[in-house]
Amino acid sequence: MLIEYKNANIYQRHGIRVLENVNFHVDEGEFVYIIGRVGSGKTSLLRTFYFELDMREAEKATVFDYDLLTLRRKDIPMLRRQMGVIFQDFQLLGDRTVYKNLEFVLKATGWKDKSEINNRIGDVLSDVGLEDKGDKMPHELSGGEQQRVAIARAILNRPKLIIADEPTGNLDPETATNIIELLRQISQTGTAIVMTTHNMPLLDKYPGIVYRCVSGIMEEVTNDFNQIQLVDEPDTDEITVRYSERMEI
Repeated sequence: MLIEYKNANIYQRHGIRVLENVNFHVDEGEFVYIIGRVGSGKTSLLRTFYFELDMREAEKATVFDYDLLTLRRKDIPMLRRQMGVIFQDFQLLGDRTVYKNLEFVLKATGWKDKSEINNRIGDVLSDVGLEDKGDKMPHELSGGEQQRVAIARAILNRPKLIIADEPTGNLDPETATNIIELLRQISQTGTAIVMTTHNMPLLDKYPGIVYRCVSGIMEEVTNDFNQIQLVDEPDTDEITVRYSERMEI
């Protein structure tokens, strides 16, 4: 089990509890969605996975067999090296090229051999379809290309888990679909994906395990989504309305 939470309470930095009695688990290769309104606790939950927010109360809270309730600060870098994180706003370093963005991460995580660094950067850029963009600055790329660089950065160290916080939030529908297809391909190699999203039609097109955060409670609602049958390919707005009505989002 990559992540296992039992009866965990999730708090924001200022001490306000946003989720209580969370029961959540992720295993190798799973594709997991977390849905809910803005402020429902989704992002706070994600931040506990990589220990940006402390875990305060839980019957059990483990990530990669690390006990988050007793995790020592010196062990946090080792925890984080086993995962990749993708943000909605990309968070690329704007003062250096795509290649240098990726090189920075590898060197920061202990890579030293220049040829190995070159080969790994070449591999991940190829994986995300940006073989010819290594010498570009982030501002020279489209939003979709910048998100692909962010994904390349996330998979540099061959993580067991990728955490994606609204990775399609700033993208047009076609680009968003391409990004999800790329993440699905990555999950098929055994890397688990946990992502928050407001893009409800994606859940029909790319089924996965679904958790919903609402009124301070997190529950698995996968079966509710599997029961939704779409006919005659309604347009995106119609699908969104139907999902919103069903899931109260």
